This record gives sequence, C-alpha cells and structure tokens, in this order.
Amino acid sequence: MHHVVIRQKIIDRVLARRGRYHLFEWFDAAETALVVIDMQPTFVASDSPAEVPASRSIVDNINILADSLRAQGVAVIWVTHANGRVGGGSDWNGFFDHFVDEEVREKTIESLAPGSPDALPWEGLNVHGDDLHIFKNRYSALIPGSSSLERVLRAQGIQNIFIAGTKTNVCCEATGRDAMMLDFNTVMVSDCLAALSDEEHLAALETFIQQFGDVLTYEEALELVGPHANRAVPLSPDV
Repeated sequence: MHHVVIRQKIIDRVLARRGRYHLFEWFDAAETALVVIDMQPTFVASDSPAEVPASRSIVDNINILADSLRAQGVAVIWVTHANGRVGGGSDWNGFFDHFVDEEVREKTIESLAPGSPDALPWEGLNVHGDDLHIFKNRYSALIPGSSSLERVLRAQGIQNIFIAGTKTNVCCEATGRDAMMLDFNTVMVSDCLAALSDEEHLAALETFIQQFGDVLTYEEALELVGPHANRAVPLSPDV
C-alpha cells in the first residue's frame, strides 16, 4: 500500500482557493456508489501482463469499504477492462499498437478478451450477488462508448461516487475526472487505490483534490455516509 502525504503547499493552495480542505460533509447512501476499477487478474495477479504489484495490498481495504457501504445501501459497482478482437488486433489498436511492446501485446490482448477469467474481478474481492459488474474498453469508464456506467448511475439516481482500484493515475483518475465533469460528486479513496509507484499515486491525488474532487481514506469516506454523517471530516493529508 502507498504511504505518502499530500504536501503542505498543496494543502495551503486548496485552502486558499476554496477555504476548506475537504469538499463534502454528508452523502445520502441511496444516491452513492462505490466504483471499483480494474481490480482483475490482468492487473492484480503476480507476473500478469499489466501487473500493478501494489494492487494486491489494497484488496482488504476495498473489501472493508465495500462491505460497510453495501450494508448501508450504497451501490457497489465492479468495473473491469475488456477489449474485443477486431481482425488480428483489438477494438483499441490506438493503444495496443503504440503503447504496448510487441512481446507483451498478444498476452495483454488475450488477457483482456471478453469472456476471459482475467477480465473478471480478482478472486480475493468480496463480490456479492446484488453488486453490479460493468465492462469498459477505454481508460475512463465514463467517456462515450467506453461502458454503460453513466447510464447505470443516472438510472439509479446516483450523484456521489467513491472511486477505488488501479491504477490511481490512469483508469481511476481518468474515470474520476470525467465523473466530476459530468457533475457527479467524486471522491478518490486513497488507501483503496494503487499505482506503479508512490510518486505516480501521489501526483494523481494532488491533482485530483485541487481540481476534480475530494481525496479521503476509506475510514473518512465511511464517516460521511448515512443519516448521522453530518459533520466534515478532519484534515487528514496522509494518503
């Protein structure tokens, strides 16, 4: 798990701009969803084609958060990545042809194929029968054509999104940014996110808290959900 601290100059910048560090004081459980992104074998398993080693260290925290939120009526949505075959390539050749080395390209495409067990949630996650599972085929689950996530959120009256998963600075951040720009109240759950390095993890969170939403630990997030969560969480820049 990443053990990094949002720098004081970032905190000071946020306070100077909006007069408070954290954005939200309360979330109605019925209008809130936990969106867990890309916690699947392709990224979580040891020696997988796109392994993010730190992702294994956040499984327990995600399970605690999901179980606690689910018990309060919060929707839990597992978003995993899958790319279909098109000819000899995939439906995202703009990525695979330019950003993936030839030696690992085929392994990655095979791992992300719809129907592959690698495109399903990691075995250590507590996925319940009432949870939702959505596939996406781009970094952000909320750009047009990537997935059905926005339609599902709107249909359920969801206004607030907690984001967990991997990578912090790629699919999680991309989805979080689009969520804010679609007017969802968005929180990156810092100790339920993983990147390839502490530096990348921290950079994503420092950008996010300044421009796109809030950054909370899972314990802080839980304090804001439910009928008694009517107070602001304390300043806690340890992420």
